[in-house]
Amino acid sequence: MTTLKERLRDDLTAAIKARDELRSSTIRLTLAAVTGAETAGKVKRELSDNEVLQVVRGEAKKRLDAATAFEAAGRTESAARERAEGVVLAEYLPTQLSDEELAAIVAAAVAESGASGPQAMGAVMKIVRPKVDGLAEGGRVAAAVKSALQK
Repeated sequence: MTTLKERLRDDLTAAIKARDELRSSTIRLTLAAVTGAETAGKVKRELSDNEVLQVVRGEAKKRLDAATAFEAAGRTESAARERAEGVVLAEYLPTQLSDEELAAIVAAAVAESGASGPQAMGAVMKIVRPKVDGLAEGGRVAAAVKSALQK
C-alpha cells in the first residue's frame, strides 16, 4: 500500500506528463507544505500518513478561505482558481459525514453522557470529537452538538 505522500508524488508526475497546470501546481504546493512540516522543528523527520493528511486538510482550508476572501473583494477569477485547487485537494481527503450521520453520532453521545442543556457541551464534544475527527469540520460538529442540547 502506498502512503499518501507517495500518492501525491505519483499524481504530480502524472499531472506534469499530462500538462495539467492546475493539478500539478496544486500538488506541488501541497508537497512543499509537507516538506516544510517535515523540516519544522529541530530534527527533520518523515511524517506519518495522518500527519500528511492534516497538512493536506490545512492546504484545502487555506484554499477555501482564500476563495472566500477573493469573492468578497470581487476577484471572481482568483476565487474560481482557489476553488478549483480545493477540488483537487478534496480528492485526497476522506469523505465528510452527512448531516444525518453527524446528528446520529451526536445523539448517541448526548445519550451516553446524559447531558442536558448547553452547559454540558464540553462533555458531549469530548465524546464526539474522536469519533468524527477528520470526517467533519469543527464548526459543523459544534453546531450539531449545540442544536442537540437545545432540544
